[in-house]
Amino acid sequence: MIQGFFQNFNLFSEDEVEAFLELFELRKVNKNDYFIREGEKCKEVALIKSGIFRSFYLSDDGKDMTYCFRFPNTMMAAYSSFISGSLSRENMQAITDAELFVVKKEKLDKMIQDNLNWTKFLKIIAEQEYLELENRFFQLQRDSASQRYVSLFENYPDYIQNIPLQYLASYLGITQRHLSRIRKEISF
Repeated sequence: MIQGFFQNFNLFSEDEVEAFLELFELRKVNKNDYFIREGEKCKEVALIKSGIFRSFYLSDDGKDMTYCFRFPNTMMAAYSSFISGSLSRENMQAITDAELFVVKKEKLDKMIQDNLNWTKFLKIIAEQEYLELENRFFQLQRDSASQRYVSLFENYPDYIQNIPLQYLASYLGITQRHLSRIRKEISF
């Protein structure tokens, strides 16, 4: 799985991918455990092998605000902390039991120094992160909660039933009662 992920970018030779794979460690994460917590420095990046994660922050009034979900075969890091070395302003928590392929930042930095293709790879990842952020921004500004729910369901039908309703409602920016109405109105 991890080998296929990197080969899809058409940047690396098989030898480069093999060398990089040796840097990853497999980590099991239990449901409700954290990949990173607010106030920590993000010093690693992960590729999700299995499981679902949510990214959230606590508002000034202590309200839990889910703004992102991460699913298998996607990369995960507290990105701004990872690139700047600052403390994370977000939490990344496992919604289900999960397995991750994790690589430390210092090992990744070494690969970047040794091979220009890794710099290109990180540029692509940064662009993808930006596009995802922009898409989320426009969703929140333009789409109704029903449209956001349908989009999430269409893109991740195998995973959405594993997301607790309070996290799903928070992600959609609605109450759990409103989410229940939307789910009753929409039949797939």
